Amino acid sequence: MAKYTMITGASSGIGYETALKFAERGNNLIIVARNEEKLKALKESIATKNPELDVIIKTADLADSQNVYKLYEDVKNYDLQTLVNNAGFGDFGNVKDVDLDKIQKMIHLNVEALTILTTLFVKDYEDVEDTQVINVSSVGGYEIYTAALTYSATKYYVAAYTEGLDVQLRDKGAKMRAKVIAPSSTQTSFMDRSLDTSGTNYNEVFDRYNTSEELAGYILDLYDSNDHIGIVDDDTLELKVYDHFYPVNNFSG
Repeated sequence: MAKYTMITGASSGIGYETALKFAERGNNLIIVARNEEKLKALKESIATKNPELDVIIKTADLADSQNVYKLYEDVKNYDLQTLVNNAGFGDFGNVKDVDLDKIQKMIHLNVEALTILTTLFVKDYEDVEDTQVINVSSVGGYEIYTAALTYSATKYYVAAYTEGLDVQLRDKGAKMRAKVIAPSSTQTSFMDRSLDTSGTNYNEVFDRYNTSEELAGYILDLYDSNDHIGIVDDDTLELKVYDHFYPVNNFSG
């Protein structure tokens, strides 16, 4: 039975480039995002180089938990090997000035959707050889970014949750691995959605940044690694890998 890699937030940026990287390796794909036209363009791009691959398009707004459950139910007939939880967005500004509706959607997407999909994936595949879940956090999940405080907090959750999950999986002898990658500044549509603008000039905002293609390469490097945490160094923009980063307490009650 053919195996699939499912990638959320695949219509642009890191998710788009990660899909291309997995396709280069011959992986069948399930690509997920809100924008169907961009997903179709991605599928066509893959087909020009890898026409033998099966690329399944799933459109969903994962900020709504009902859509998250529906997505997973819709892919039940496919044999998943890897789940890349990349979908997410940010927000900047002082807490007193934020748009709470936007903040709630961000928490639903960055935390709730990722947790639901990861949990369902673990329930079905934790004892299947060579399965991995890779959750996308941020360097803002390993140091507090006060300019984007709530966003940073969501990424702390992603980092701690995924690191803890991998320890839990290893402790029980499961075959699945859980990994977390923490990008630094990366050229994507992230800034546009975070700032509710368009056409952000990254050269004006950042002294240095990774391209989405570079970050996708880091995701594949982490995928291949025996380590479980990949953090992009803010100064060098190079990937550093760790077996674990946060301290872990295995107290079971």
